[in-house]
Amino acid sequence: MAILSLTFFISCKIDSKKKDKEVVEVSPVDKVYPHLDSENSRWFFFSSASRPFGMVNLSPDTEVDGAWGSGYRYKVDTIHGFSHIHAWQLSGLSVLPVTISDKNQTSIFKDFKSKFNHETEKVAPGYHYVELERYGISAELTSTKRVGLHKYEFPKNKTAAILFNLNGMLGPNANLEGLLTKISDNNLTGELVLEKTRRRPKATKLYFNIELNTNINSIDKDSETGNYLATLVKPNKPVLMKVGISYTSIENAKNNISSELSHWEFDEIVSDSKTEWNTMLSKIEVKGGTEKAQRRFYTDLWHALQGRRIISDVNGAYPDNTGEHFRIGQIPLDETGKPIFNHYNSDSFWGAQWTINTLWGLVYPEIMDEFVQSLLQYYKDGGLIPRGPSGGNYTYVMTGSSSTPFVVSAIQKGIIKDNHEELYQALKKNHMPGGIMEKSGYEHNTALGGGLKYYIKDGYVPYPIPEGRFGLHQSGASLTMEYAYQDWTLAQLAKKLGHTRDYDYFIKRSNNYANIFDKEIGWMHPKDVNGKWSDNFSPYEHEHGFIESNGAQSTWFVPHDLKGLAELMGGKEKAVEKLNYQFETAEKLGFTAGNSHSQELHPEYREIPINYGNQPSMQTAFIFNHLDRPDLTQYWSRKVIEKAYSGLSTSTGYNGDEDQGLMGSLAVLLKTGLFQMNGGTEENPNYEIGSPIFDQVTIHLNNDYYPGDKIQIKTVNNSDENIYINKIKWQNNPHEMFYLNHNQLINGGTLELEMTSKNPRK
Repeated sequence: MAILSLTFFISCKIDSKKKDKEVVEVSPVDKVYPHLDSENSRWFFFSSASRPFGMVNLSPDTEVDGAWGSGYRYKVDTIHGFSHIHAWQLSGLSVLPVTISDKNQTSIFKDFKSKFNHETEKVAPGYHYVELERYGISAELTSTKRVGLHKYEFPKNKTAAILFNLNGMLGPNANLEGLLTKISDNNLTGELVLEKTRRRPKATKLYFNIELNTNINSIDKDSETGNYLATLVKPNKPVLMKVGISYTSIENAKNNISSELSHWEFDEIVSDSKTEWNTMLSKIEVKGGTEKAQRRFYTDLWHALQGRRIISDVNGAYPDNTGEHFRIGQIPLDETGKPIFNHYNSDSFWGAQWTINTLWGLVYPEIMDEFVQSLLQYYKDGGLIPRGPSGGNYTYVMTGSSSTPFVVSAIQKGIIKDNHEELYQALKKNHMPGGIMEKSGYEHNTALGGGLKYYIKDGYVPYPIPEGRFGLHQSGASLTMEYAYQDWTLAQLAKKLGHTRDYDYFIKRSNNYANIFDKEIGWMHPKDVNGKWSDNFSPYEHEHGFIESNGAQSTWFVPHDLKGLAELMGGKEKAVEKLNYQFETAEKLGFTAGNSHSQELHPEYREIPINYGNQPSMQTAFIFNHLDRPDLTQYWSRKVIEKAYSGLSTSTGYNGDEDQGLMGSLAVLLKTGLFQMNGGTEENPNYEIGSPIFDQVTIHLNNDYYPGDKIQIKTVNNSDENIYINKIKWQNNPHEMFYLNHNQLINGGTLELEMTSKNPRK
């Protein structure tokens, strides 16, 4: 009997431990650290009360003085307001709950900012809570895709009001011509203009509809600022406010609310948002590693789904600014009356070949599909596939035809099954005179800065462009290499579609990179229009012929022909020696040019030979795989993770130009040990194998696109020391190659890596 009692007691204790474990089980969304690198924020960088790719990206603004260094900055303790749009080159609709007294009644329109404290702040994907100390107001924020939902607790015995700052500077652009109209006791509508910027050449109109769960006593407009104050009837419960936005009309803003938020259950929307984020993040499950490593991983993955934002309404209406005059476009509807895709605002795809091409293409093919359809819609409307649209318009952000590898990759992976010929002709147009490739950064009115005519005629883009300066990034060496790679990716699609002459033409152009390799010094070297090498050249001089990089970093930008590059350098062994030395040097600076993009011009940081804080050299660790030294890929990719992508603080995280999830995507790929050197643009693309940091990575495949259930990457004896791969098994069979192809992975299976601390090469 005593034995039975003891057994029962032990059994109960075990069951209790199991329950405790279940209780403390943390889901991926709970591991996200939204404050990562928030001391270095750009306007679109920080995110809180938003959904994946949501039109509304609602969060507090502590700085409103430009696209860089604005939005939510962790070290600034004063809130200007809660604005609804934090997109690339777009900002809008800032509101702030306030209390009114005799003392501030006349000054509130100019003196309204409030301090807050991080100790009482709560932030999670889809939610933000702050206390406005000046007013004694607690504010909670959440959202659907197109509707912001606010919850305010006002102090008793105070006059409650909401300040609508519809005019004035807000992040990257000024808000102008702001209007607010009271429709009923609890309904407001309005509109404002997002002033054009150097990057977005046309103004963008924003419409909004506001509903409150309490009555509005009065609306006052300030004659000097043009802003509005809505004084509320004394609320006897928390004030809830729905804010629906649209780039097309007030009616569509109203429809966005009625379609997405028909009730007033704040906590339900917070829960729905958390569930949506968790569903997205759970597409990749990781086991093993430290708690910190897992938290950073899911924060990286969260960033990979940020920045680029929907601009179409629930009904498929969208702003088309690609023509001479604004028009409201309409996305085609399916048989149920729903739009067949969303339309997007997006920064450039510059660097996407090493980041979202692979991550979205494998884990989120539905997102890649929508973005390609959106890019094609821009072509149908304005005649060009953009490389970074904003406000429904072309911006000519960055350089080249960076959308080409993205679209080609989606086709080669079977994500895009239709319109191949139309997409090919659209992409080809960009690679020829009259297309987007001949425009340099933000070159809106001319087409000379990209130097395409020289590239076609002479085989390289000169530096400087002899006609003068027309836009940004007129850096001939980088342009030559970029065009060559993008030509190679277009050639792969030409081959797939049977365009043999086009294939031969673009393959020949893809070899142009060799025309700027100076064999005497062993580096890519800018040439002038007469074919003369630039004088006093240093491969460590930042941006003299190279875009956001130096010659040492950019010399390796030949992802389509690393074998050919190695031959120019004197063979693979010499190439390995050269690149390995660059990594050894870069390690001393942590592989990044400081901890923010602005520090790349710092006298010391700008000379770094490998920079994982910006796109031009973020592929370099995996180059060793192509030089028959996979051990060095494993070694240096682990070092880069450790030094550049392991921090979990407000002061560090991406150490440079995060660019709408590109750095987050790269960090995810490095940590899972999968990479694509040419952006997955060849037939049946390869995924290279690196050195995963976790014991197990499970990628759940989308069965609407891929036949398999899941991909498992299992490591044996993995640790901080055991970074080298000793043996590889695929589906329990020995595997000799350090890559798997797309068809293998999408059918599902298990990749097993036996790890060791001993370098197999030594």
